[in-house]
Amino acid sequence: MSGHLRFDGWIAGLGTASGTRVVLGHWPRSPFGPFSDVMLERPDGERLLLAPTRETADFVSDTYVFDTVRVVPVGVRVTDGTWSVAAGPLDLRFTVGRREWLGLLLRAVPGPLARQPAWCALTAPPARVLLPGVRTRGSAAGGRREWYGARDLRPVDSVTAAFGGDDLGAMAPVAPPVRFGFGSVPRKPSLTRVTTTVALAPE
Repeated sequence: MSGHLRFDGWIAGLGTASGTRVVLGHWPRSPFGPFSDVMLERPDGERLLLAPTRETADFVSDTYVFDTVRVVPVGVRVTDGTWSVAAGPLDLRFTVGRREWLGLLLRAVPGPLARQPAWCALTAPPARVLLPGVRTRGSAAGGRREWYGARDLRPVDSVTAAFGGDDLGAMAPVAPPVRFGFGSVPRKPSLTRVTTTVALAPE
């Protein structure tokens, strides 16, 4: 596998009162076919990846940094604005609300434009101002580079989550920021439609 790889889907970033932060990637279109994965950062700082196959686990863990990687079934169901996620020890349910002004603005960006790395570079400065901690481009692990082209943004209104049967508590900001890669998700829990482009390191 070489060159530029493109993933079209959604990223949800959520905080909980227990201190566990959750980042869900839901990718209907990817070089690996449809799949979803979950990154968690626990209160003690452990960074955990839950991925559905060894192939996707290897790719994601070669791009980001984790302390623990587990291959487990990851299922996502979306019904009327409610997302239900079952990923090994994690049971997650969240609801999304109405778009605010930034979401409406992102919806107006044509899809082919949002997928261009040059557009991601152009939007990097305003993203840093509007969404502290968020980066639209940067260097990943293994000499890879990434670009994130956002196409929609919706707030998360409610979260229920349990890990290993333990309740993770009420929804909370994603704070401190997660440390899987060069940037975090928005501090305010949210769901972003995004095209992610990964440039692999030359062999």
